[in-house]
Amino acid sequence: MKKLSFPHPMVIMLAFVGLATILTYIIPAGSYDRILDDVTGREVVVQGSYQKSENQPVSIGKMFLSVPEGIIEGAEVVVLILIIGGAFYVVDKTGAFQSGLESLIHRFKNAKSYLLIIIGILFATAGALNGLQEEIIAMVPVLMILSRKIGFTKVSIVGLSLGCAIIGGAFGPTNPFGVIIAQKVAEVPLFSAGVYRMVFLCFALLFWTIYIIKTGKDSNAESIETEKIPDKMSKSHSSILFLVGLTFGVMIYGLTNWNWDYNEMSAIFFAMGLLVGIIGNLGINGTAKAYAEGFAELIFAGIIVGLARSIYMVLQEGMIIDTIIFGLFQPLEHLPLGLSAFGMMISQSILHIPVPSTSGQAVLTMPLLSPVADLIGMSRQVVVLAYQYGAGIMDLVTPSNGALMAILAAAGISYKDWISFAWKPILAIFIVAAISVVAGVFLI
Repeated sequence: MKKLSFPHPMVIMLAFVGLATILTYIIPAGSYDRILDDVTGREVVVQGSYQKSENQPVSIGKMFLSVPEGIIEGAEVVVLILIIGGAFYVVDKTGAFQSGLESLIHRFKNAKSYLLIIIGILFATAGALNGLQEEIIAMVPVLMILSRKIGFTKVSIVGLSLGCAIIGGAFGPTNPFGVIIAQKVAEVPLFSAGVYRMVFLCFALLFWTIYIIKTGKDSNAESIETEKIPDKMSKSHSSILFLVGLTFGVMIYGLTNWNWDYNEMSAIFFAMGLLVGIIGNLGINGTAKAYAEGFAELIFAGIIVGLARSIYMVLQEGMIIDTIIFGLFQPLEHLPLGLSAFGMMISQSILHIPVPSTSGQAVLTMPLLSPVADLIGMSRQVVVLAYQYGAGIMDLVTPSNGALMAILAAAGISYKDWISFAWKPILAIFIVAAISVVAGVFLI
């Protein structure tokens, strides 16, 4: 009997588009009133303004139309993925990544765990500073080389990089696309309760990293342990790697201080790729060819990100997003404080499936939950925590997170294999988050 294979990532995403379409026929339509918030420059919902409206189910034709529209809607992210992918492909063609990895691995040949810890901290820091996710898609080829070199499985290296980045964003006090927007909308002082967040970030990150290191070793890669001493890195390779690091530093600074968005990130990485090609002696034609090959490698990953937007567009077209929000959060007003805080986190987790944008979810939910917190005597800071943990951690799980699905596709890992590997540590991280939220009711 032929064994059934797990669905392809594109099949999964299209299935979610279809499911979203069906839900527009089942869930009643409704909406909240919205006003422009001067602090964030975004439209926020008005608490208590929810009203049912006439159902607007999405037709089959509109469902198929949402596929190209979703890709167009996510064009800035798709372009960022392609350009960063092209730039990294240029770097790889110069041999700088290979040289740098060999040198790094040789230096940590008797302490690979320390190497993995350093990598985890770097990704967690990037996640905390700028919500790093989509950018990892372009790094996948390098991460796969690293996994082979040090004898770890592909899924464990993805778990270390993406997992630490998401934990940094979900638990840290500085993610501009998550906690900062939520604190602005909730009218909570920016960066407040930072020490409290850092304590639980350390707990979550420590557990996650140790789990990956303990379970990630590839038993079929023993032969890779012994390698010749690598040659000393050339000046050009050192310069290229320095330029890559500098580009990430400028990107993070631009995001946090100059209000940069996806297009600015694309531009700086495009310039980096051109400069790397010149330093690496690829020539103009060689650099252009490497860019084109890098684009080709990541086109599918970009399409996956676009399809994630399609899911949300269908739900928005059917006007059921606000109904889902109303149904999730209305019952929480009548629960004890600790249980209400935990319920908020779980509701935010569920909501993150149809609303995969963390910043969009903050704008949707903070205006509704902040007045609720005032009425029941709960700190608004706890409301922000519940959102931050619920939405953030779900990025490790939900197929509607285009970055997750694109990274898995680029790495050649099925969604089934990812969940099989990651569900236990994800559950443990949820428990850490739940303790933080419930304890926050009494401590912050």
